[in-house]
Amino acid sequence: MTSQFDVIIPRRGSGSYKWDSSDDLQSLPMWVADMDFRTAPAIIEALSDRVAHGVFGYTKVPDAYYEALGSWFANRHGFQIERDWVIYTSGVVPAISAILKALTRPGERVLIQTPVYNCFYSSIANMGCIPLENVLIAGEDGHYGIDFEDLEAKAAEPDVHVMLLCNPHNPVGRSWRVEELSRIGDICLRHGVTVVSDEIHCDLTFPDHTHHPFATIKQEFLAASVTCISPSKAFNIAGLQIANIVVTDEELRSRIGKAINIHEVCDVNPFGVAALIAAYREGGSWLDELRGYLQANYQTVSDFIASNMPTLRLTQQEATYLAWIDCRALSLSSDAIEARLATEGHLLVNSGTLYGAAGEGYIRLNMACPRAQLLDGLERMQTVLTQ
Repeated sequence: MTSQFDVIIPRRGSGSYKWDSSDDLQSLPMWVADMDFRTAPAIIEALSDRVAHGVFGYTKVPDAYYEALGSWFANRHGFQIERDWVIYTSGVVPAISAILKALTRPGERVLIQTPVYNCFYSSIANMGCIPLENVLIAGEDGHYGIDFEDLEAKAAEPDVHVMLLCNPHNPVGRSWRVEELSRIGDICLRHGVTVVSDEIHCDLTFPDHTHHPFATIKQEFLAASVTCISPSKAFNIAGLQIANIVVTDEELRSRIGKAINIHEVCDVNPFGVAALIAAYREGGSWLDELRGYLQANYQTVSDFIASNMPTLRLTQQEATYLAWIDCRALSLSSDAIEARLATEGHLLVNSGTLYGAAGEGYIRLNMACPRAQLLDGLERMQTVLTQ
């Protein structure tokens, strides 16, 4: 049966960073983390209605925004978010930078679990801080775990006051389990470390996996953490620039709010507001179909690699649409693999070293595209890497 996600949408020439950054018109971009699918029909309709109004002045975020946000997270994730806890902003990365501005001083170290989303590094550096890496353990079965002994030792360092948690994790695709999050939280509580949980991929777990918001694991975690959320990844609306920070502690929320204003990311646009309301009110069935399609795409990648590139290994994935592929058997650096795929296969992927030294030997492949397009990319990869 044909799915709505099988439709190929021409994006080149649309002002797409993903598709229009390369001058190579033969290139197939499978790098930037946005999807090649149209967003949910309810969002398109809401945006069309907003455009038809014709006036696009400064935006006052309405009650409906908080109601949609609260209802979605209560029903989908068991996270009861009160309106007063929410600070809206233009994106999760600006949110993380502002939070670090509020919670750290230049020269301090920020705990991260690597390999990890590259913008964690830039946000830390931009605040004059230093990353402290708790390197994730890549198991023989391709499943990543946490080195808790190392995490405890590093959280105990006197200049560490913040941990950036990626939940679900980009790029290794883990949807952290309750017991894992509980151990992280207990360690951080013992050492006075505030957990800043980036949960932008929370709605993109595979259908047989459940997202667990860090703040819901224990009441103590709710009070000692900050959560960053956005519909941008799940509904493919990153360009509309809308995100939220959830923080219960009033004093901490005030400090973060001040930093948001200092960074001039305290205003949002009317289209982001309209899209969020529509997504969280009416986008559930579309999202559920998408999650199933993405899991099937992951299985397609897994089967293709096993049959045609058996020296590579696909990481066991539970969430996101970003395949993390172990290419160490090729005895080439990640940067060299990225370059060869681009020049010889016209295929654009991300080098694993973008996510830290622990990513050496890996590449990241965006699977969020129609299946025919995905197979095209995999065939290009096979042609280049099996010569």
